Amino acid sequence: MSQEIRLTAQVKDREDLMLAAKSRKMEIVKRSDANMTMNHLAYPPRLTEMDLACFQTITSQELTPEQVARIVTPLEVLPRQDEVLALHWHPEYIPMDLIRQRIQATYPCKTCELIIPTQHNVLMEYGDYSGVEVDCYSHGFERKVQLLLHFRTSKLASADVFKSMLDHTFRYRSSQLYAFLDMVTNIRFEDYLQLAAEETGVDEDVVRFSRVQAKKLQILLEEHERRIPRDMIKNKLIREFIAAQAELFPESLVHRALVFLKTVKRMVKENFSPTYFYRTSEFIEEARSLGGGVVIPHPEQFWPILLADYDIDGYEVWNPQSQEYTEFLVNVINRQNKSRRVDDRPLLVFMGDDTHMSEKLKNPDEADAGKYYRDIGLQPAWDDLAIRKSLIVGNASRARTIEEYRARLDG
Repeated sequence: MSQEIRLTAQVKDREDLMLAAKSRKMEIVKRSDANMTMNHLAYPPRLTEMDLACFQTITSQELTPEQVARIVTPLEVLPRQDEVLALHWHPEYIPMDLIRQRIQATYPCKTCELIIPTQHNVLMEYGDYSGVEVDCYSHGFERKVQLLLHFRTSKLASADVFKSMLDHTFRYRSSQLYAFLDMVTNIRFEDYLQLAAEETGVDEDVVRFSRVQAKKLQILLEEHERRIPRDMIKNKLIREFIAAQAELFPESLVHRALVFLKTVKRMVKENFSPTYFYRTSEFIEEARSLGGGVVIPHPEQFWPILLADYDIDGYEVWNPQSQEYTEFLVNVINRQNKSRRVDDRPLLVFMGDDTHMSEKLKNPDEADAGKYYRDIGLQPAWDDLAIRKSLIVGNASRARTIEEYRARLDG
């Protein structure tokens, strides 16, 4: 059986259910928006076949032939870029062989590369190297921060303690989804919902609709959690659950509910204690014991880390989420290198594309544009004329970072 036929068979049941949903939509749109809204505010809700179909769709990791084509076909081909540095990107559940095809198609003339995936709290391998983006707690300024940790895979044979630390961190971060759903559905958190409603200007129907959808997802997770991949359990599941049913409800209702829930999610994060994460110094110490490299991603989100004096290899000065202070951060690295002792290794300049590969599966009009147009190794700031002035002063370049960092990981 060919791959295309096999993939098509795997999603046939879900496609049939989605066709049924469209038929249901044709019936629903005949009603007024007001009646349609009232028919979906009953609480506690009763699950329908459509609810289960949507849940299966958003938690499935099977790819259709169309999605495979989207993954392996880049948005832009860059034949003039022969150096590829990619040390901050998220494969999510996309197979590495498909990602490898996309990279080769994007940079057909590459001659030098250092490509290491950094999934959130999950160690993943690409070629000779493995990496992870880990959540941790910096006690000195009482903030959750993140580290990019990179390794030569052959050095990870005795990494049992490190992998256990990652597993604990993954499980704790995943628990945030359950805290999110609990805040929306549990009457104890009514005050938070009221604050979120006032902040976003939504009415009682929107709050109740959001509560119904969150409760449905909560029930579905209780029934099916053991049968779905654990990396699908994340905060955006509620957004995806509602989006999967968007055609069944008034567009304005869906939009306002998503705005309201985004505010609630922010409140959950603000109340989520970072002290249950491992300390930054603990992860750095464990990574160093395995010969790993340590990079601070998007430091502008937690400025005190520039003064923390951690044992690191360098800072990420640019990524699609952190572009405002790139030149300043390059100059900070230049100044710190001038003050370091002669026998100290210099801090390196890093840039990250922060690509999330699952965004490539979506239709462009449905995807988050800020994430959809990112691509592995795409870091235009290296070639920005203003930034290059500062890079030259510090003898920094993409080629030098690749060469020096690879030497450290291989040493």
